[in-house]
Amino acid sequence: MKKLQILGSGCPKCKKLAENTEQAAKALGLEYELVKVTDITAIMKFGVMMTPALVVDGVVKLVGKVPESEAIQALLK
Repeated sequence: MKKLQILGSGCPKCKKLAENTEQAAKALGLEYELVKVTDITAIMKFGVMMTPALVVDGVVKLVGKVPESEAIQALLK
C-alpha cells in the first residue's frame, strides 16, 4: 500500500492537488492511503518550504505545483 501525503495549509491549491492525486491513484488501480498534513512543523520536517507538496512513501516528489492527474500518475509508479 502506498502512503500519499499532501503537505499544505488546506488552501484551494492543496485541495486540488489532493483531488488530482486521488484520481491518479485510482486510475492506476493503486492501493493507497491519502493523508493531508497541515501542521507547519511536520511540513518543515520534510524540508518543504513551499506548498502544496506531494510525498509518496516518505519521499517528496512534488513541491509548489498542481499538475493534472495524468502527470501525477508518473510520480506514483
